[in-house]
Amino acid sequence: MKNFSNKVAAITGAGSGIGRQLALELAERGAELALSDVNEAGLAETVAGCREAGAPRVSEARVDVADRAAVEAWADAVVAEHGRANLIFNNAGVALASTLEAVSYEDFEWIMNINFWGVVHGTKAFLPHLRAAGEGHIVNTSSVFGLISVPGQGTYNATKFAVRGFTEALRQELDMGGGGVSATCVHPGGIKTNIARDARFDASMDALAGGEGKGKASFEKLFITEARSAAQTILRGVRRNQRRVLVGPDARVIDWMQRTLPTGYHFMTTGLIRVAKRL
Repeated sequence: MKNFSNKVAAITGAGSGIGRQLALELAERGAELALSDVNEAGLAETVAGCREAGAPRVSEARVDVADRAAVEAWADAVVAEHGRANLIFNNAGVALASTLEAVSYEDFEWIMNINFWGVVHGTKAFLPHLRAAGEGHIVNTSSVFGLISVPGQGTYNATKFAVRGFTEALRQELDMGGGGVSATCVHPGGIKTNIARDARFDASMDALAGGEGKGKASFEKLFITEARSAAQTILRGVRRNQRRVLVGPDARVIDWMQRTLPTGYHFMTTGLIRVAKRL
């Protein structure tokens, strides 16, 4: 897919962050947009911005990606309204910081249902429509924490490693099957969004980070890349049909570290956390 003009792009998590910036960038490139989020106020702001940016058509829907039936109904509604679907950006995601010993099953299921099953639901609901359009691309958002694991992020790691494995297998199957549809797995580093502010933080993280409230503050310090820059990098990767897109300089460093020190990086991450606790 060398350009996005006159393509129909569906985006989950479009109410803020990377999802909003993807929508705005695609609007400027002449794409029709089908946007969804559970945050209706944020979604309305994105829709208004996309219309102002010149998107030829914009539709919106409140969709909980953890609800398979809702995602399937939305995919059908997108095609009914826009006539086809060419791209699905499975971007919606949440964060949960907790030790694996302390995390509740309810919280573990909550993050898995959104971050992993939301990607599965979006992929399977839209794939038949992308095939019918004759040209399509599935863009699934993993994370740098889908490349390495870190203490206190075990549940998030589990979801993002799962997205990576799912998407890489999907890409290979699509390559073998033909039909004009491809897939890309995105690994953002620290992006300046609201994900930390909206995250669930368990009390066990305070002990791990070395002080009450320190875990969230430390997490937010890792955000170094603007969401607009992230969206531009992702779209460039789609145009190039890349299998993996690394977003941000930290993502490139972490990818190198994992490939160079596949188990040795464990000592680096735990060492850094011990140092941070003393600061």
